[in-house]
Amino acid sequence: MKLHHRVDGPAGGPLLVLGPSLGTTLDVWKPQLPALTDRWRVLRYDLPGHGGSPAAGGFTLDDLALAVLDLVDEPYFAIGGISVGGAVAATAALRAPERVRSLIMCCSSARFGEPGPWRERAAQVRTAGVRSLGPVLASRWFTDGYDGGWVIDMLGQVDDESYAACCEALAGYDLRTGLPEIAAPALIIAGADDPATPLEHALTLTTGIPGALLAAIPAASHLATVQRPVPATAAILRHLSDTWPAGAGKAAGESRADGMRTRREVLGGAHVDRANAAITDFTRDFQDFITRYAWDEIWNRPGLDRRARSVATLTALVARGHMEELAMHVRAALRNGLTREEIKEVLLQTAVYCGVPAANSAFAVAQRTLADIDAEG
Repeated sequence: MKLHHRVDGPAGGPLLVLGPSLGTTLDVWKPQLPALTDRWRVLRYDLPGHGGSPAAGGFTLDDLALAVLDLVDEPYFAIGGISVGGAVAATAALRAPERVRSLIMCCSSARFGEPGPWRERAAQVRTAGVRSLGPVLASRWFTDGYDGGWVIDMLGQVDDESYAACCEALAGYDLRTGLPEIAAPALIIAGADDPATPLEHALTLTTGIPGALLAAIPAASHLATVQRPVPATAAILRHLSDTWPAGAGKAAGESRADGMRTRREVLGGAHVDRANAAITDFTRDFQDFITRYAWDEIWNRPGLDRRARSVATLTALVARGHMEELAMHVRAALRNGLTREEIKEVLLQTAVYCGVPAANSAFAVAQRTLADIDAEG
């Protein structure tokens, strides 16, 4: 099975694979694409006979999951999907637990109801065509008053037999007993007014997958990511940020290069050059570790800007009494945009929460450092 797909986003970004819902194409993710591609390389695919994918029949959800996995060359990736796309994502997470680092299921389910209605829908489509479902799907995809015509129009890009085959695949899908085996951190997004996969389905996923989190989107139906893109996108970005550190999935060399670049920007090239010149065989692995882990995976995370990270670092160094590194990070704080007044305020704050003796030592170190900077011009 070959699936049409499209990749957007930065070439060096971590990979996020996204699947559509039944009856739609990969364009159903357009509302999320600008925000996601700021950091992520997003691979969107079409279901069989949908959009640009060739027609197909006689397949299962397992077959779809394997076809999606065949699209991915990276050793690690995040995966998500809407409705059947979410089911494919969960199945892929079960089939390749060593590769899937994060899972997102939007308006999806571990079992989409009894098989009978799915087989009846397949028969209807074979007789009357996919477009005959338009009015019913519009009422299930969106709440009253919402104009989702651009999504309903996607039915014109769907092959009748392939749609029917998808219905039959959903009739045979039941992942309920496999939920506890899903190892990837999971986010379950539900439309509060979704009649197709109501909140009970989302709760089954949330309680069945270890550690899964639920985000219920108010005033949204089955295509909540389309109808309410702002809260849905925010939930997705938050989950990806929390479960996928900035350096995760990178090759060691790429992470080392990104960490070294950040280290130079924060600490200054002269300092880093001196540190590199002092590396020995004994310390080489440790220096490589802090370059990749501290300066890439932590300092390059999107959750805090560098000013905030400098505030946290100064406070932590004072609290632990690491005065030997405080001078270095006073200089770093200035490079990261803190003013001398703001550094003073941080140290005053430490006097309350870390103790006056610690703050007294910190003020002495900071004052000497600032005097040295003035002397250096």
